[in-house]
Amino acid sequence: MTQRAWPAWARASEILDLLRLSGPIAVSRASMMLMGLTDAIVLGRMAPEELPFVLNSWLPMGISLGFGMGILLGVQVLTSELLGRGREAHSGRIFRRGLVAGIAIAIAITLLLYPTASALFSSLGFDPEVAEAVASCTRILSLGMLGFMVTTVCGMYLEALRRPLISTAIMYFGVVVNVLFNVFLVAGYGPFEPMGADGVAWATTGTRTILILPFLFAVVLLTPGFKPSDAGAENETKRQFSVGVGTAISNIAEWGGFNFTYVIATWISLQANTVYGYATQMMGLAFMAFLGIGTATSVRVAESFGRGDQQGINDASRLGVAATIIVGILLGLIVFVLREPISLGLVRADAEMDDVLLAPALAALLFTVALAIVFDGLQCTASMALRAQGIVWVPSAIHIGSFFVLMIPMGYWLGLVQGRGAQGMIEAAFIGVFVAAILQWALLEWKTARPR
Repeated sequence: MTQRAWPAWARASEILDLLRLSGPIAVSRASMMLMGLTDAIVLGRMAPEELPFVLNSWLPMGISLGFGMGILLGVQVLTSELLGRGREAHSGRIFRRGLVAGIAIAIAITLLLYPTASALFSSLGFDPEVAEAVASCTRILSLGMLGFMVTTVCGMYLEALRRPLISTAIMYFGVVVNVLFNVFLVAGYGPFEPMGADGVAWATTGTRTILILPFLFAVVLLTPGFKPSDAGAENETKRQFSVGVGTAISNIAEWGGFNFTYVIATWISLQANTVYGYATQMMGLAFMAFLGIGTATSVRVAESFGRGDQQGINDASRLGVAATIIVGILLGLIVFVLREPISLGLVRADAEMDDVLLAPALAALLFTVALAIVFDGLQCTASMALRAQGIVWVPSAIHIGSFFVLMIPMGYWLGLVQGRGAQGMIEAAFIGVFVAAILQWALLEWKTARPR
C-alpha cells in the first residue's frame, strides 16, 4: 500500500517561503492598527465619548484611502511579476508611475475633503455639535493624505522586491512617533492642553508625514526605484492601473461599507457607536495578520504568474487559504477567551455612556467578533490571490454585494429598526464578511481547479 503524499502546496519549502514573506508584512501591517489602537486606548482613558468623532471621520477618509491604495496595488503586482522573471532591475518605472499617481490622488483628495467636510456630516443628520467635531477630525486627517499615499507606494514596492523587513522597521518607528504625539496632544502632557479626538487626528497626520522621508530614503538606497529602466511593454501602464482600479472598487466597498456602519451606529446613539467601534478595532487588528498572509500570497501568485507557472499559482493560492484559516481560528479563540481582559484594556472599568458600562458591553460583542475574524481573513486572502493572477472584476462585484448591498442594510435593520444596537451592528458585519469569504473562496477554488 502506497503512502499518500502531502499536496504540493503543503511542502515545507512552500510553507517556509510564505512565512518568510508574510511574517514581516503582517507585523508591518499590524503597525497601522497599533497606531489606531493606541489612539482608541488613549481616548478610552481620557475621553471615550469622543471616539465616535474619530470613527465617523474615517467614512470619507477610509473610502479615499481604499481608493488610493487600490490604485497603487498595481505597483506590487507588476513588480512581483518582474521579480519572477528575474527583471526586477527594470522595475523603477513601475514604482515611479505609482508614486506620481499616489501624489496626484493625495492632492486631489485633500482639496476635495478639506472644504466640504462640514457640509458632508451635516447632511448625514448628525447633531450640529457632533457633525462639526467629526468634520474637524476629517479636515486634519485629509492633510495627511500625502503621507499616506507616498508611504503606501514605497511600502508596496519594498514588499514586492522581498524587502518587507525594511518597511516593518520604518512603520514601527512610526508607532513610537504616534505614541509620543498621543501623549502630548491627546492626553495633554507638556505645554499642550488635551485635544481629544482632534489630537488623535493630528497624531495620525503628523506620523504619516514624518514617515515620508525614511521610506523614500530606503527606496533610493536599497532598490532600483529611481534608477533608469527600459520602457516596458506597450500596455504596461494600462495593465498596472487596471489591476488597481478593480482593487480600488473592492476597497471602497469594504472600507466604505464598514465606515458607513459607524454612521448608522451614531444614528442609534453615541454609546452604540463607541462600543461597536471598539469591537471593530479588534477585527481590524486581526485583519492586519491576514493582510500579511494575503499580500505574501499575492506576491507569490504574481511571481508564478509572471513565469507562466500555473501549478505555482495553484500551490501559492491554496497554501495562502490554508494559512489564513489556521491563523483565523487561533486569533478568534484568543479574542473569545480573553474578551474580558481585552475590554478592560481598551476602556476604564468605570467608563460609561448613557448609564451603560462600556467594558461589559464591549465584552459581549467579542464573541461575534471572534467568529467574524476567520471569515474576514478568508475573504481578504482569496480576493488578493485572484487579483494577482489578473482576475479583478468579479472579486470587486462580490465585495460590493457583500458590504454595500447586504451589510449596510442589515446593519440598519438589525441595529436601528430591530433595536439591537451595537449587537445588531456587529451581527451585520459578521454577515457581510461571511458572505464575502464564501464567495471569494469558491471563486478562487473554481479558478484554481479549472484545467488550463
